[in-house]
This record gives sequence, structure tokens and C-alpha cells, in this order.
Amino acid sequence: MELKTKINAQENKQDLVITRDFDLPVELLFKAYIEPEIVAQWMGTKVLKLESKKHGAYQFETSDAKGNVVVQMNGVIHEFIPNQKITRTFEMENSPFTVQLEFLEFEKVTESTSKLTIQIVYKSNELRDQMMQLPFKQGLNMAHNRLQEICNNLK
Repeated sequence: MELKTKINAQENKQDLVITRDFDLPVELLFKAYIEPEIVAQWMGTKVLKLESKKHGAYQFETSDAKGNVVVQMNGVIHEFIPNQKITRTFEMENSPFTVQLEFLEFEKVTESTSKLTIQIVYKSNELRDQMMQLPFKQGLNMAHNRLQEICNNLK
């Protein structure tokens, strides 16, 4: 299966760039990142907090089938421009990965299509490379596929 979400990780760099084209208006794509009910569906996680504003914060929690917490994620939103940009930190608690910085840019391509570009900056290129060893590409692609499907039903 073709991965529609593309990840560009250049050698010896501590960042990576993720791009994905969506058959969604940019307003709906942006909404999928800021509305707790939609985020919970496409990320497959519980949204404990999501303050979609400058200086806002978020906290997510994912559990297994037995209800045991598998991963907790949180961060702070530093920049928030509706339908254009979110700059935030991202941290997976109790993991070997340190806080990362994420720059999300939402671009209108046509009235019914949009593009998402995410630059993620890690503390070191070693940490970035460790992340790339995980099934990160496949997981992100699956999540973005779910985002597209869920938002198709909201059109």
C-alpha cells in the first residue's frame, strides 16, 4: 500500500519534514487538529485536554484493550493562527524521547483540497533516527488516512 503521508528525513539532521495532501478544505483539515472529538477519533486516543489557542496546552492518553494506559502525550501551543499554523511542543511521557518542537502548516490548495506540512525538530539527530526506527511512518499514514475518512463524513 502506498504511503500518502511522506516523511523526508535527511542524513545527519535533527529534524524531519512530513507532508500530506488531503481531499479536504483547509478549514476542515485544521478543525481535525483542534476539535477534541475529531482528534480523539483519528488519533485513536483519549483527549484529556486540548486548549486550541496561543499559550494553550494539550494532553492525550492512549490505553490498551484492558484499559491500561500505554502512552501519555502532552505539550504547549506556542503559536496558533486559525487555518494556517500551529507551533507546539510534543512530549511522550515515560519514554526515552525528549520534548520535540513541531511546526504545523496548513495550506489551501483549492477550495476542496489542502496540504499539511509538519516539521519536527528533535534534540539530536540520534533521537530523530531512533524515532524513524519505530513504525512511525506507517502509524502516521494510518492516522492521516483515518483523518481523511472521518472528515469526509463531516463535509
